[in-house]
Amino acid sequence: MVKYIIRRLGIALIVLFGITVIDYWIMSLAGNPIEIMAGGPRVNEAMLAQKAANLGLDRPVYIQYFYWLREVLRGNFGTSYKSYESVSSMILSHLGPTLVLMGTALLLSTAVAVTAGIYSAVHEHERGDYLVQTLAFFGQSVPGFFLALLLIWLFAVKLGALPMGGMRELGSAGSGVQGRYLVMPVLVLAFEMAGRNIRYIRSAMLEILNREYLRTAEAKGIGPFRVIWKHGLRNALVPIITVLAMEIPGLFGGAVVVEQVFSWPGLGLMTMNAVLQRDYPVIMAVCLLSASVVLLTNLVTDILYAAADPAVRFSQNASV
Repeated sequence: MVKYIIRRLGIALIVLFGITVIDYWIMSLAGNPIEIMAGGPRVNEAMLAQKAANLGLDRPVYIQYFYWLREVLRGNFGTSYKSYESVSSMILSHLGPTLVLMGTALLLSTAVAVTAGIYSAVHEHERGDYLVQTLAFFGQSVPGFFLALLLIWLFAVKLGALPMGGMRELGSAGSGVQGRYLVMPVLVLAFEMAGRNIRYIRSAMLEILNREYLRTAEAKGIGPFRVIWKHGLRNALVPIITVLAMEIPGLFGGAVVVEQVFSWPGLGLMTMNAVLQRDYPVIMAVCLLSASVVLLTNLVTDILYAAADPAVRFSQNASV
């Protein structure tokens, strides 16, 4: 297992290097951030040339990339072109709210998807099954931004029960997240994820419930709770882990839209502002962070495969 993990880490580093090259090249096609400053009334060509030289933007793109990569290996992600802040400090200040939002939504969606998926599989072709599948298709079909606007209109505008956006009340003491501000963003993300995952979990459980060893366990008098939740769920964990692991990278994309709608001060909102302002250091740091999360999630998923299924563990050891 140790050799397998080391090999996967080596492959992940090579993939990560390739991702940085492609991302930087695509980003350079968007244009030079100095062009944004050209429209100012007090800006002349000499000032723009001096600014480009100070930022290192007068060099060829591949030279800029290698300078950036050298600094990243030193732990320095550069300075924002717009706010002149350290990119590392900007990410750290926005990472906490995003982790709170994504973590809460992931836990809620996982609990709902696993419970509803198992219930739907156990009550196949019954009214409860049809109801769960209808809600799952609804959650998967409704765009996140539309559901967010609908919740704002209902709970913030009409009922006045929840705040429209932000993370906490203005002027309040402390720097944490207030629960009332977390409700609607979490519901939007969790509803969409649960809608996608219920059908996969239902299919995985249906395949397991039709196996002979579960019918034998029921015939021996083992209670239905133990048959479903201990024996059935354990053997259905591999496809379930796959589905849930795919949601973690996808949360970054969904969080961009949700944070924009609800003015949530996380990485999504910061990334959107950086894209609009062509703030290259911030964009590249967020791309690197997102790629690292995807690769780390894939590695953890493979390890969980081996922990959940001894057959997977044996095949990994045999291949190594």
